Amino acid sequence: MVFVLPLLITSALRNVVCAQSDSESQLRTWDLSVWAAGATGEENTNSFSEAQIVSAGVFVGRVITGEIGNGWHRGHVEYAADFVPVFVQYAPHKITGTAFDPVILRWNSSLHGGRVSPFVELGGGGIHTSGNFPHGNTSTFNFVARGGGGVLVSTRRSQALEIACRWLHISNANLGAQNPEFNGIQLSVGWHWLQ
Repeated sequence: MVFVLPLLITSALRNVVCAQSDSESQLRTWDLSVWAAGATGEENTNSFSEAQIVSAGVFVGRVITGEIGNGWHRGHVEYAADFVPVFVQYAPHKITGTAFDPVILRWNSSLHGGRVSPFVELGGGGIHTSGNFPHGNTSTFNFVARGGGGVLVSTRRSQALEIACRWLHISNANLGAQNPEFNGIQLSVGWHWLQ
């Protein structure tokens, strides 16, 4: 799984035939998406198979810059937020919760290979769970930091399929008596409506 992000980026860049400006996409400033994700990672044992998380939510974004840059790094910046009503850790202990990521900065590349365009992003927020997360003398509130990227595959006018891979870090920043963290890799699939 660790090799998925480099493979996605390499594949997207390999398929880039030319850097082209899509005037239609420049008119689209709002981005609404539903997504589902699975993550695997470690909490205490340094084994990426120790903990598994499934989550789903809604992504709302707005393009905040025009197209900037030259050549291969030309694109635009999008500010977004994630609302995550479904958060379930089912191993090593079942814990449910909700999350909110109010800060997501995404660089949408203007490079297109056919209908495929890559992006990279950084984000952060908080999560509230039904029990202490990770399990133990920790906290029911944790902070989330993430970074990664993926590709958007245009499917219809103003719609796209997203495939992404992210590094995910969750910890309580010493709000609890102990501060173990979840570090893992998250794979997600989403469907975007661009307005």
